Amino acid sequence: MAKRDYYDVLGVPKNASDDELKKAYRKLAMKYHPDRNPDSKEAESRFKEAKEAYEALSDPQKREAYDRFGHAGVDPNSGFAGGPGFGGFADVFGDIFGDIFGGARQGGGRAGVYRGADLRYAMEITLEQAARGYTTEIRVPSWEGCETCKGSGAKPGTSPKPCSTCNGQGAVRVQQGFFSIQQTCPVCHGSGKVIPEPCTSCDGVGRVKKNKTLEVRIPAGIDDGMRIRSAGNGEPGLNNGPPGDLYVEIRVKEHPVFQRDGDDLHCEVPIGITTAALGGRIEVPTLDGKAEIELPEGTQSGKQFRLRGKGIKGLRSSYPGDLYAHIVVETPVRLTDHQKKLLRELESSLTDPKHSPQTKGWMDRVKEFFQ
Repeated sequence: MAKRDYYDVLGVPKNASDDELKKAYRKLAMKYHPDRNPDSKEAESRFKEAKEAYEALSDPQKREAYDRFGHAGVDPNSGFAGGPGFGGFADVFGDIFGDIFGGARQGGGRAGVYRGADLRYAMEITLEQAARGYTTEIRVPSWEGCETCKGSGAKPGTSPKPCSTCNGQGAVRVQQGFFSIQQTCPVCHGSGKVIPEPCTSCDGVGRVKKNKTLEVRIPAGIDDGMRIRSAGNGEPGLNNGPPGDLYVEIRVKEHPVFQRDGDDLHCEVPIGITTAALGGRIEVPTLDGKAEIELPEGTQSGKQFRLRGKGIKGLRSSYPGDLYAHIVVETPVRLTDHQKKLLRELESSLTDPKHSPQTKGWMDRVKEFFQ
C-alpha cells in the first residue's frame, strides 16, 4: 500500500510551522498511543505512521528533501540517482546518510555529541498500592565525572589531542559517485579527539559508573504494564550531550482476593447451601473494608452482584469502577452418617419441580433433543 502524504498524516498544511507540527503530532500520539489502545493493530499502525511523518518533517533537511522529492527524498533505500537538474540532491542525502552511518548527533552539530541511552526499571507493586498511589525509592545505575582526570579521560598532566584523521571534526566524508556520505570517524569514534595516555581510573572514558537513588511517585489508578517516564534520569550523553530518560515499568502482583479488569474489580464469594436457599445478608470484601449485600432466597451459584463505586478510579477516569461479587455455592464435604441421612430426607421432600426449576427446564430440553 502506498504511503500517505506526511502532511496529510499529521493534518497540517505544507507551510506549517515547527510548533504546528509538534502540536499535531502530540495530539495524534496521545490518541493512538499503544498504552491507550492495547491490542489495536489500527492504532499501532496510526501511531507509527504519525511518528514517521513527524520525524521526517521536524528535521529541516529531511523536510526539504521530502518537499522536493516526496518519500524517495527521505528513504535511504531509494534508488534515486543524481543527474542534470539534481545538483543539491546529493548534499541533502549526505547528511541523512551521515545520521544513519554515524549515529544520532545532538547539540548543534558538535562532533561526537550524543544523547544518552534510555533506561528501563521493572517495579512490582500490590493492587492496593496501584489503587491508592505509592511513593518509594529505587536505585538505578548512573555515571559520574571521573575525579582523577576531571572528566577529560586523559592521564593527569596530559590532555586529549585533536584527531588527525578527521581534523577534530568527529566525522569523515566519503565520495561515492553522486553521493557524499558522511561517516563517524573510525579513529576517534566521533569525539574529534584522541587520548594518547588514558586515565587509569576511568580507562579514558572520563566518567565512572555509580548508583543513584531516585524517588518514584506511582499515581493512584495505575494499571499493570503502564510506564512512568522520568525525564533526564537515563544514561548521560557523551561529550555533554543530553541524558536519556528512565522508564519505570509497572507490574502489579496477583491479588489473593481480587482480579482487576480495567477500573472494575471481581471477586468470588463462597456461601453454604443453606444461605443460598434461605437468603440473608452476607459480608463482601472491598479495598476499603467490608460491605454487605442482601441475598435473595434461592440464590444460585454464579449469581453476580454489583457494588457501584467499589472498584478503582483509573488514571484517566472521572469516577471509580465497580466491584462484582460472584457467588459460589459450596457443596458440603466430609459429611457424617447423620448429616447424610438428613440430606437424603431433605432431598425426598424436594421432589416437587417447583423447588428445582433449572433442573426441570434442563430435563425438558434433553427430552426434546432425543425425540
